[in-house]
Order: sequence, then structure tokens, then C-alpha cells
Amino acid sequence: MSKFLNEFKEFAMRGNVVDMAVGVIIGGAFGKIVTSVVNDIIMPPIGYALGGVNFTDLSIKLGEKLGEDGKTMETVAITYGNFIQEVVNFLIIAFCVFLLVKGMMSLTKKKEEPAQPEAPAEPTNEEKLLGEIRDLLKNK
Repeated sequence: MSKFLNEFKEFAMRGNVVDMAVGVIIGGAFGKIVTSVVNDIIMPPIGYALGGVNFTDLSIKLGEKLGEDGKTMETVAITYGNFIQEVVNFLIIAFCVFLLVKGMMSLTKKKEEPAQPEAPAEPTNEEKLLGEIRDLLKNK
């Protein structure tokens, strides 16, 4: 049993697993922020511009059915407004992730670019003199 626990500990403490866990936690919090932005900031003006429509209330009523208590009627409906809301949420999250990945790629691209090779250094006076001597000996 301790071998199993040691293997699990090695697995859980690997860099990739910890990074993924952090990503999932941050992603969950980010999802809530985006949902709030969509529900509280983006959709109200769109609904207002379309004549005061609240997208989450949009639905197609299919009919009514008797409730569990046997006395009340419950409406059966396709709530396509929620679908529209979730599509907008997804598009905003996808766009934000795209911007994040694009930013990360540009940062890593700058890191990976090799430095420009330095121009060869100017020969020293000693090297110039030795070159002249070599040329004079060649000419003789």
C-alpha cells in the first residue's frame, strides 16, 4: 500500500500536474469573472438596444404539465435564451484565452530568438602588423 501512495505522491507532485491544477482553479475563477462581465455588463445594453429583451428569459413554450403535487401546472419550455447567453460567454472566454496564448507565444518567441552574432572585433595593432609581415613574406 505504501508503494501505491509513493507512486501517487510522485505523480501528484510532478510539475505538469501541479501546473494543470493551478490552471483549473484559475480557469474556474476566470469563468466566473467572464460570466459576470457577460451577464452584468455586456448583455444588458444588448438587451436594451433590442427593446428591453432579457436573453435568459427567452423561451419557446411547449405546453404545460401537472406538477408533482398534482394541483399546479408547470410550463414546459425550450429556453434558448440561456443557450444564447452561454454562447456569448464561450466566445468571450475563447477570445480572452486566444489573447493570453498569443501574448505568451510572443514572450517565448522573444526569449528563443538567438542574439545577433556580434561583428568581428577590430584586429589589434599586433595582429595588423603580423598580417603585414605575412603579406610581405608572400610577395618575396
